[in-house]
Amino acid sequence: MKNVIGLSFVLGILLSCQLATAAPVAVGDAIPAVAAKDQHGAAYTFTNGTAFLLVAVEMDAAKAANQKLAAEGAGYLEKHGAAYLMDIHPMPGIAKVFALPKMRKYPHRIVLIETKGVLNWAPSKPGHVTLLALKPEGRVSKISYWNPASESASGLFK
Repeated sequence: MKNVIGLSFVLGILLSCQLATAAPVAVGDAIPAVAAKDQHGAAYTFTNGTAFLLVAVEMDAAKAANQKLAAEGAGYLEKHGAAYLMDIHPMPGIAKVFALPKMRKYPHRIVLIETKGVLNWAPSKPGHVTLLALKPEGRVSKISYWNPASESASGLFK
């Protein structure tokens, strides 16, 4: 029994290290498993068939993206088979107390990533939100970057 527990512990550490050092995905790569909760506390799990993933890893870009996506109205992401992942792990706990109620007012779903390293697989560009176009089986077909501070959300999903 001790050996099983010890082996499980070692495997858990190795998996954590692998997640923390994962290289960004490239065209043709599969999207890793993502499971988190949205701003309303509802569970989200990435599934094949998602057409687009928006990934925000910087707070300023995420805030601008929220405003642009909200302007498109409720159902905009769903209509395009898109999910929006926002990395909030660097946000201090006290900031979350104030930020979450504001996020709940947005008409679009925001999947909140609260653990460091979970999005290490996502390519990024400073000041931008990453847009991954996906094939039905969950592989990346195109990588682009959206600057929500200066670009509209209306033509994102082409």
